[in-house]
Amino acid sequence: MNDQLIQAAKQLAISTIRQAGRVAKDKFDNFTVLRSKDEFGDVVTEVDHICEDIIIKPIRETFPSHQIHSEEAGDIGSNDEWLWLIDPLDGTNNFAIGLPVFTTSITLMYRREPVLGVIYEPLTDRLFVSALGEGAFCNSRPMRVQSNPNIVKGNIGWIQGHKVQNDPRAVNLRQCLDLKFKRMMRLWAPTLQWCMLAKGDIDGIVLYNSEGDDLYSGLLMVKEAGGIVVDFDGNPFTGMKEEPYIVACHPDNKEELLHIVREGLQ
Repeated sequence: MNDQLIQAAKQLAISTIRQAGRVAKDKFDNFTVLRSKDEFGDVVTEVDHICEDIIIKPIRETFPSHQIHSEEAGDIGSNDEWLWLIDPLDGTNNFAIGLPVFTTSITLMYRREPVLGVIYEPLTDRLFVSALGEGAFCNSRPMRVQSNPNIVKGNIGWIQGHKVQNDPRAVNLRQCLDLKFKRMMRLWAPTLQWCMLAKGDIDGIVLYNSEGDDLYSGLLMVKEAGGIVVDFDGNPFTGMKEEPYIVACHPDNKEELLHIVREGLQ
């Protein structure tokens, strides 16, 4: 792995994500919906495409051999050890209905593992940055996942894929979490939930089959902030999975959270 490359990639990602964020902020409540995206009601706005172009162009110029996968543009370049994952507007539906809960996410993967994650929340001007082995930071301040000795009185984030909205197991697990914890949060902007966990603002995340460009920056953020990320069997979550099932929290809360998840899946 090339440390100099990662540092150069970090500076590029920070620069471009701030540019994209300025556009999203300026266009909030003043944009055009271009089309419906899929059967689940997702939309694509002009902002998705503008922000995507702002990010993709300098990456292609600086790292021409790297592969890019972006939310709207799809795959760019040949299969390479280095892969950029871009979500130009994570939380587009929130953005489209005037709900100020959205981010932009850039991830750099090396051999299917995240080595750099940069997430920007433009309306609050919060920049989240994590690089492998360097920790996780919000506006240059270190972040740490927090232990909660009474986690059932805590706040748990729920993330699920659109295709499993009515999956009976997902419904049962979601209901169990809603009953067991003080609050179960569904933001429909997953990267922001991962940052909240890394920052210590929420106590855990349960993810049910939701894979995409908005996943791996957040996973790295939590791991670099001292959190654990495991599958429903308690095994460390590594690599890229098409259908991930994940629990993330402080190591102290792992067993109790897993126990509740398994109870909800019965």
